[in-house]
Amino acid sequence: MTNKGRPIVRLANGGSDHGVGGIGCCYMRCCTCIHIDFLKTLPGAIKLVEAVLSGLIQSLLINNGLRYSATIGSAFEGALTTSSACFLTSAVLLVCYIVSEKTYRLIKASLFEMMFNTLACFLYLSSASYLAFSTKMFLLPQYYITPGFDVYPAMIAAYMMSGVVGVLHGVDAYFSYRQYRGSY
Repeated sequence: MTNKGRPIVRLANGGSDHGVGGIGCCYMRCCTCIHIDFLKTLPGAIKLVEAVLSGLIQSLLINNGLRYSATIGSAFEGALTTSSACFLTSAVLLVCYIVSEKTYRLIKASLFEMMFNTLACFLYLSSASYLAFSTKMFLLPQYYITPGFDVYPAMIAAYMMSGVVGVLHGVDAYFSYRQYRGSY
């Protein structure tokens, strides 16, 4: 049997990252297509935290900073674009990994996951530093002058969480690289 030049994709047999799958319920397993055990692994916890924090950053930016986007400038747009894109991608990957163990093994060891996390790390860290600069430069004076100016603390929270998520994407990129190279 020859493959006639077509690529062969082989899945690793052996130890599963997810166990048997499903939800344990009274001496039996329900919903075996769902692999909740993925969330108990370090890559699963990291992916979950990435998605949650990205959603929180996006919410902070839209609910508090949108009124002042002209004052903050392009730093606001960059932070919002980064959080929106990374939230969507991380959430889709998280759902795919929870629903299908095979998808997890194929995508986590692929070049896509490694490149996405590397790019997300760079975008989050650069947008966090730019948003921090713009917040201090343009919103800090208004915070001292205007009572009840609540956008300043919200933007501080947004750029600090962006830095944390950037580091998490960097760690995730490292795990993806190790799995891509086969040493995970």
